[in-house]
Parts: sequence; structure tokens; C-alpha cells
Amino acid sequence: MSRPSLDIRAVAHLARLELTPEEESRFGAQLEGILRQVEQLRQVDVTGVEPTAHALPRVNVTRPDVVRPSLPVEAALRNAPARSQDLFVVPKIVE
Repeated sequence: MSRPSLDIRAVAHLARLELTPEEESRFGAQLEGILRQVEQLRQVDVTGVEPTAHALPRVNVTRPDVVRPSLPVEAALRNAPARSQDLFVVPKIVE
């Protein structure tokens, strides 16, 4: 499968970048190299390979939820810019 030639000016415009002629030449060559690598990857036979988001299994490492002493309410609220009873008062962000 052949791909169309790369128009670095169009790509820069879409990315809202202003490039000098030297940058166009350098970035164009770099982008061409990246696209060649992607083309090589497309040729790899992945028949029977399960799609995955990560190469290794990911697990969430947690610890037991155990109640233990924590910061007293008064100490936690000491520097609060605004408070109501034993709560922090914050600006409303959802209408």
C-alpha cells in the first residue's frame, strides 16, 4: 500500500504551527521517517495476537482499608480560606 506524499505545510497548519523553511525540511524528514516505521509495522503478521493496551498485565496495588488516627478537624481546617461548621467551603463549579 503506498501512501500519499506528505505536505508538511498542511500538517503544520493543522497543528497551528509556523515553521521556518529549515524547520519544514527537518520536521518533514523526521515525519517521513516515522511514517516509514509505521509502514514497516503494518507489514508484521499479527494473526492470532490479542489486542492489548499494555505489553504486561497491569494490576492496582492496594493496601487494606484500616481505620487509624488522622488529622483532627480543627487542624485540617486551620488554614482554610472559608469554612462552614466542620467543612471546607469551595466555589461552586457546576450549575
